[in-house]
Amino acid sequence: QLQLVESGGGLVQPGGSLRLSCAASGFTLDDYVIGWFRQAPGKEREGVSCISSSGGSTIYADSVKGRFTISRDNAENTVYLQMNSLQPEDTAVYYCALRCWTVVGSGYGMDYWGKGTLVTVSS
Repeated sequence: QLQLVESGGGLVQPGGSLRLSCAASGFTLDDYVIGWFRQAPGKEREGVSCISSSGGSTIYADSVKGRFTISRDNAENTVYLQMNSLQPEDTAVYYCALRCWTVVGSGYGMDYWGKGTLVTVSS
């Protein structure tokens, strides 16, 4: 069974850090672009960051540039999102997907999503 599973969410204070993981099972991520998206309560889903299949190209939404870092370990079949200096406006359900909202280097894409992990930034 093909699955994308996000983990690493939780409650963190403003200024804190979390690392999200997106693990694949049933297939390998090697050939795919991976995107992180988020959806805050009452808001539309937005793109956060993407990484090419090789990891050589990355993009970030302006709102997270300099604070978030996307990376991938194809040997572990996992993509990560390191989130630093978290702020209350980062509170959302974070999803990984086999796609990006724009072109980011090379790699396949398809409309396949994980179920998400909740990140809450609050004091």
